Amino acid sequence: MSRADELKRMVRDVPDFPQQGITFRDITPLLADRKTFGEVIDLMSIHWKGKGTTLVAAIEARGFIPGAAIAIRLDAGFIPIRKAGKLPWRVLSHSYQLEYGTDQLDVHQDAIQPTDKVLIVDDVLATGGTAAAAVELVRKLGGQVIGVQVLIELSQLGGRKRLPGIEVVSELVY
Repeated sequence: MSRADELKRMVRDVPDFPQQGITFRDITPLLADRKTFGEVIDLMSIHWKGKGTTLVAAIEARGFIPGAAIAIRLDAGFIPIRKAGKLPWRVLSHSYQLEYGTDQLDVHQDAIQPTDKVLIVDDVLATGGTAAAAVELVRKLGGQVIGVQVLIELSQLGGRKRLPGIEVVSELVY
């Protein structure tokens, strides 16, 4: 069994969450094992070393977990991209389509400068709507998106198609 298969076995499938017909990939069992958690952060960081990343922009909420650790590994700053109404300062917003509805992401208007090279991090790439919204926010603030890093990619949902010209790296593909 490959290491990727071993890691997949640590991800819990939760059927019909958050609604009927959706299978939620729960990474909390994988994160609970300190050795595995560190290994996952190393896996998610290694591709981006030496690429000049100045900021890691992680998407609420589960993206914050690897995102902050990856920022430390890459000696970069950390920017939270949050759901509507969660940030206390002036924000730039972008609405997007989910596989089961619509949502909105916000980022502080002064979080990213035109000289910043930004890595976007999330736990899962599904339809790509959330990642595409994050890319749009970074670009509107003048930052350069160097790529999108996710732990899990649900390939059958075609999320990469919503990210043309963007390097996407995923560790576990379903």
